[in-house]
Amino acid sequence: MELRLCLRIHARLPPPAATPPPPPPFPALPASRGLRTGGSYGVALRQHTRRSNPAIRASISDGAQGVAVKERSVSVILLSGGQGKRMGASMPKQYLPLLGLPIALHSLKTFCQLKEVKEVVVVCDPDYIDVFEGSIENLQIPLKFARPGKERQDSVFNGLQEVDGDSELVCVHDSARPLVSSADVKKVIPVAHDPVLEDALVHGAAVLGVPVKATIKEANSDSFVVKTLDRKTLWEMQTPQVMKPNLLKDGFELVKRDGLEVTDDVSIVECLKHPVYITEGSYTNIKVTTPDDMLLAERLMNEK
Repeated sequence: MELRLCLRIHARLPPPAATPPPPPPFPALPASRGLRTGGSYGVALRQHTRRSNPAIRASISDGAQGVAVKERSVSVILLSGGQGKRMGASMPKQYLPLLGLPIALHSLKTFCQLKEVKEVVVVCDPDYIDVFEGSIENLQIPLKFARPGKERQDSVFNGLQEVDGDSELVCVHDSARPLVSSADVKKVIPVAHDPVLEDALVHGAAVLGVPVKATIKEANSDSFVVKTLDRKTLWEMQTPQVMKPNLLKDGFELVKRDGLEVTDDVSIVECLKHPVYITEGSYTNIKVTTPDDMLLAERLMNEK
């Protein structure tokens, strides 16, 4: 009985499908196509375009990857002056303990370990300077301080006044992003990532970002949908945001002269109509804003 049943079932099965031919080789990707497509195709397209740039192509000859950022040539402005009201805590969120260490110190440690960094300018309320002083053992670079301003752009401006005049790049980071990795900042990770420091050195300004995952809709003042935006062109910005000092200074002159308000740091450079390059970062580089973010940050750090 079992044998007859197996034979009947086998007779109903369709014949096996023919083995499909191998896929054609990946076509050459034209440099004129847009960079920001997201997903694996977007990464491949982005890598192809980087290598079609003569300046980058010359720098990756003989097996080298990317251009070289000099040692001790980057000044970091660490923004740590926010109030963090959405956290609902008794102190600014960047000073809350995360795995036994204030949130702001996690990214400070990351930057202080990079040989490219020559100094860190911490923008914070004077009452919290002691959180940073003496927090890094065997610190090999200067740790400077500046007062926060009324708005983010004012804090960046104050920090810029303390930056060494010989720095080749200024790297602005939000201390509420404790999971930023040295890999995203400086190391070349094949296929998936490019270093934001190197991109800024080539293009003048670069920012870490990740392709938007969710569907984004534009709404009017009455909360009715106006249109659905093309997700393939949308990126969520992160920090660090890296610029050449002269671009940032020129941008501030324009912003102050015209009374402009900007919501992130590279927007200051955008006001000059200067292109800003997006370096694909990591989704784990979250900004800790709410208690739920704190729980997620703890879980991500425990998984490292």
